[in-house]
Amino acid sequence: MSYIGIIITFVFINNFILTQFLGLCPFIGVSKDVESAVGMGFAVTFVMAMASIASWAIYHYVLVPLDIVFLQTISFILVIAALVQLVELVIQKISPALYKALGIFLPLITTNCAVLGIAIINVRNDYNALESFIAGIAAGLGFLLAILLMSTIRVKLDLEWIPKSFRGIPIAFVTGGLMALAFMAFDNALLNNLLG
Repeated sequence: MSYIGIIITFVFINNFILTQFLGLCPFIGVSKDVESAVGMGFAVTFVMAMASIASWAIYHYVLVPLDIVFLQTISFILVIAALVQLVELVIQKISPALYKALGIFLPLITTNCAVLGIAIINVRNDYNALESFIAGIAAGLGFLLAILLMSTIRVKLDLEWIPKSFRGIPIAFVTGGLMALAFMAFDNALLNNLLG
């Protein structure tokens, strides 16, 4: 698959949040305001990109040669945890306000199944190092797109009258479901038409 095809696939066709429903905790929890959503989106994008390349290297240079491929999930989780710690320290030093706004959701990137998902998908699709890195960035940008769209919608929803039983998380899930329906319009036929 071409690099452009990988980008289109992970941003639109197989968006981790809106088509695969991975990473919903930060999607719902951090999308209350745009600034926090953008910060979380960039943090997840960075972690996904770095985790993709690091997990590719560990898989091909450690797990396969030692014939311990069965440890891939555990080793990928360790890599992700280390990267999240690094991101957390950097955000705390660079932007204490963003660090405070992200709160508990920043360390929860470690358990974000979307980050682990891209590492496993890269291995299963037998991507090379560059394809894995691009897939990680594209998946992160898809996450950023989804959380940014959700946060702008939620900011608008806060200004509207909503029945009491739908306020807060219920309307967020309804909105997310409608967004997922909209993203179903993107499919492999679109990719084939764009790239021939």
